[in-house]
Amino acid sequence: MIRVSLAALLVAYAPGALLYRLPFANRTRRAVLDAEERGFWHVILSVAWSLAIVLGLASVGAYRFERLLIANAILSGAAILAGRGGLLYRGQAKSIRWTVVLPLALVVIGLVRLQPTSEYIIGGKDPGTYINEGIQIAQRGSIVIHDPVVAAVPPALRPLFFPTYAMQPYESLRFMGFFVEHTATGEVTGQLPHGFPASIAIGYGLAGLTGARLAVAAWAILGLVALYVFAARLAGPITAFAAAALLSVHVVELWFARYPNSEIALQALVFATLLAFTRAHQDDDAFFAPVAGVLATLLIFTRLDGLLVAAGLAATMVLTWIVIGTRPRVSFLITLVIGAGLALAYLTGPLQSYLITPIRFTDSVSRGLTWLAAGGGVAGLVTLGILQRRFGDGARSVVPIALTAVVIAAAAYALFLRGPAGRLTDFDAYALRTFTQFFLLPAALVAALAGLALVATSSFWRAPAFVIVFAAFALVFFYKIRVVPEHFWMERRVLPLILPGAFVLVAFAALGTITSGLRGWRLARPIAGLVFLLWLGQQYAATAAPIAHHVEYAGIIPYLEQLSSKMGDRDLAIVESRDAGTDTHVFAPPLAYIYARSVLVLASPRPDKLMLEAFIEDALTKYQRVLYVGGGGTDLLSRRIIATPLADGRVQVPEYASTPWNTYPEGPRRKDFDYSLYELSLGTREGAGFSLDLGDRDDLYVVRFYAKETSEGRTIRWTGPLSYIAMPGLSGAEREVVLTMHDGGRPMAAPPARVTVRFNGTIIGTIDVRPGFQEYRLPLPTDLVRQAGGATDPAQLTLESTVWVPRDYLGGTDDRRLGVMVDRVDVH
Repeated sequence: MIRVSLAALLVAYAPGALLYRLPFANRTRRAVLDAEERGFWHVILSVAWSLAIVLGLASVGAYRFERLLIANAILSGAAILAGRGGLLYRGQAKSIRWTVVLPLALVVIGLVRLQPTSEYIIGGKDPGTYINEGIQIAQRGSIVIHDPVVAAVPPALRPLFFPTYAMQPYESLRFMGFFVEHTATGEVTGQLPHGFPASIAIGYGLAGLTGARLAVAAWAILGLVALYVFAARLAGPITAFAAAALLSVHVVELWFARYPNSEIALQALVFATLLAFTRAHQDDDAFFAPVAGVLATLLIFTRLDGLLVAAGLAATMVLTWIVIGTRPRVSFLITLVIGAGLALAYLTGPLQSYLITPIRFTDSVSRGLTWLAAGGGVAGLVTLGILQRRFGDGARSVVPIALTAVVIAAAAYALFLRGPAGRLTDFDAYALRTFTQFFLLPAALVAALAGLALVATSSFWRAPAFVIVFAAFALVFFYKIRVVPEHFWMERRVLPLILPGAFVLVAFAALGTITSGLRGWRLARPIAGLVFLLWLGQQYAATAAPIAHHVEYAGIIPYLEQLSSKMGDRDLAIVESRDAGTDTHVFAPPLAYIYARSVLVLASPRPDKLMLEAFIEDALTKYQRVLYVGGGGTDLLSRRIIATPLADGRVQVPEYASTPWNTYPEGPRRKDFDYSLYELSLGTREGAGFSLDLGDRDDLYVVRFYAKETSEGRTIRWTGPLSYIAMPGLSGAEREVVLTMHDGGRPMAAPPARVTVRFNGTIIGTIDVRPGFQEYRLPLPTDLVRQAGGATDPAQLTLESTVWVPRDYLGGTDDRRLGVMVDRVDVH
């Protein structure tokens, strides 16, 4: 514990504290800042330095946690030597005031409310990708993963696991979220920017997998404090605390503070960047100019949204230069240009395969509007410069009012007039309405717009970057959300700036800048505002209550550890395809990239049998065992491929409901993960008919069935519209197939349960399935059976079912397209 504490101090406090105290760049100016802000800068400077070291070392494949500690120790020692005894303030520092309890209270709230974090370490979506990317940096020391399991697959057999994708800059997929750049060398890169995973790597170095998960909550707490210190400069400590307190109880903040995502890191970095920029340009503090440049660069390495912040800062810099004569800080420009060069090399290098995705996601209309807005902005600045020369200080008041008018007009249009048309989707057209209805509330939106008007008329030039960048984020993401339109997934877009920025404006409208000189009627506004904020906080807390004790995927980590323990260091595990109908494939990334197992994922639920036989034969010369993990169904067996059952597993974990953009999530539900583990080998299978109990170790025989279930004491699976059963081992003398089925109790209003059965593509009968489990017999064509008995591939039984969707007839969230229940298949 002492070692971890000392390491955390060296990573997240000591370097920044010493740099901040160095007696240069007029240290007196930063010495008189409030103690809480000084402490914040100690932490954020250390975090920024540590992230830069991790990214720098990982970019050349040289990261180790010990090297990070050494680098931080060297920097700290260099700062002590450079300070030459002058690191003490010696009476220059502003004394600690009562306001220091406010950010400390936010830290306590964060520690209590924003934990425990999700156990989302599985693959399939961005959260698991972030975690696995970060742990790979920690384990392998590189942004680019050199994966020997990929390189070991013979070239002729790569299509089994690594199909090529047309019009893509990468060769194939390793897992969802991981691109195979060069199959021959095993070069793999994570899909997502590495700024946030770098912090996960630090957390992993401090406390293993627990530390990696806690990195998410640490960013959320830092975000609350960053919002406070920024807002305190703009509107005072009480108003700032009110804004941060609202954020701390909000459902979006609570959800993403426990759910691995880069937006929560962006939140802290954005407000730190805005504060550093404002201190440098509005408060004339030279120390913060390069700090702002470094932080703006880290934003780009964390999310591409950081480019929008950088553009907003550039626009602010030019605007203030033209209107009020504030010259840009050269050190900020130099730092930002160098950072932009590094970011360009990163985006066009290790991240080039990812960069194409947002480019393609942005349609031609959006790109055209972006260029139009940029051109209009440049033209506006030129016009403003001309008017400034002719009309003097008039622009000081015109610019804030004009910007506020644009934002309010856009909000009114989005709320009352905008609707889907042409290529404009409904979820984009109603984005602001959805956010307001479900998450902000109409009263808070009105207050935020009022706060924007008040800031514009009274305080705009004290923090112009905040208003400009906030407006840019709102206009961009309420125009197009640019993300899958599901809750809470789409609320990621408002997390970095829109939601916390709105709370700053709401608190400003409600409380203004509270001073100790308020008396009499002047107290009316803050008292009324406080009542409004308490009511608003109560509404937010009530909305967030269902997730307050919810831990996404709680229990999945020990389950994966148990599965990993069944695999040896010299075993190869083949995991079923992403297209197999269940989510077993999400186990593959953590098994490979957290628990260091050799893992491959099939590209198809019906792989080529001859290629698979050749692969198993080759793999058994390199690995001790070849295992298979599946739960959904894969047509894997042949006359030579033998599967020996080893183990079964099943776990239920909590998963919060995911709903479309126009429906609020109902609450937690249970998600089932089950698998069977087999050992694959090569041999000879004797023909002796076929018998299969569905739902019981049937994974290697069924395709396009739903997950295993039990009904009336029987193990069963539901068919879908088209479901397949592979039947290896037929002798050629079989004469009939017997199907034990149940209509599943489908409602009277649903289509009748009817199944058309094909044997190797030929229709052998149509069955009207009745309630209750009953046997249905169909004769088999002699010629087809004889051909199947001599074939290498197993015979295939196809069940084409009429389907019904429980959600449409019974309500609830079950949107499966169900056919019938199948209990057994016997071929005699």
